[in-house]
Amino acid sequence: MEIIDAIILGIVQGLTEFLPVSSSGHLELGKAILGDNSIPEESLLFTVVLHFATALSTIVVFRKDVWTIFRGLFQFRYNEETLFSLKIIVSMIPAAVVGLVFEEELEGLFGGNVAFVGYMLTITALLLYLADKARETEKKVTFLNAFIIGISQAIAILPGISRSGATISTSVLLGVDKTRAARFSFLMVVPLIIGKMAKDIIGGELQFESEQTLAMGAGFVAAFIAGLAACTWMIQLVKKSKLTYFAIYCFVVGFIAIGFGLWG
Repeated sequence: MEIIDAIILGIVQGLTEFLPVSSSGHLELGKAILGDNSIPEESLLFTVVLHFATALSTIVVFRKDVWTIFRGLFQFRYNEETLFSLKIIVSMIPAAVVGLVFEEELEGLFGGNVAFVGYMLTITALLLYLADKARETEKKVTFLNAFIIGISQAIAILPGISRSGATISTSVLLGVDKTRAARFSFLMVVPLIIGKMAKDIIGGELQFESEQTLAMGAGFVAAFIAGLAACTWMIQLVKKSKLTYFAIYCFVVGFIAIGFGLWG
């Protein structure tokens, strides 16, 4: 992979991880456009590295909330901080189970299946449209909500289903306040990504080819910087109920991807 291509894909990842348009789906489309012929395992490796960069940008933006989660876990007291931390853990369960049980099957989806990405983008569009029409509430995330939102996050492992779009939309459709929904959505993915990286490092699966190290690093930096900007921007967009515009975008890109995949 060329350094310029890695930077472009890093910027795409940084923006689309937080904007509800599917970062993994856009990475697959970007790889197809740039002619990336990596085998699925290598393609997924680059995706994981970029996701780690955006997880790091999430930690920077929500550093106070991240500290609250860690403090809640180790206080061993029944208070709001502890409850929020436990809800984050509950939300992780579905995606962790799916990732461990269906790891090989999921890897095969990260190999340039453009039509599949297109179909999933149209589902994302529908979720965003429905969420934007939901009424305003002041409801907090409950434990049941956390688990259901976690199921949405597990489904969003599929390239083309926006993780932030699916989890925020599910939260809002469950009646959760939009600002709380966005905050919970961004924080719940951080432990999963860090856990995935730790698992792969311990298992020896994240092995960089020496000629790819520079490109991977460039992509990482690009994704981190773009993620810092997009994370802050997305919170404001959710507050102002601007998700319909992203629904239209996902619908259009989805149909183009389907056409390209089937007849291109």
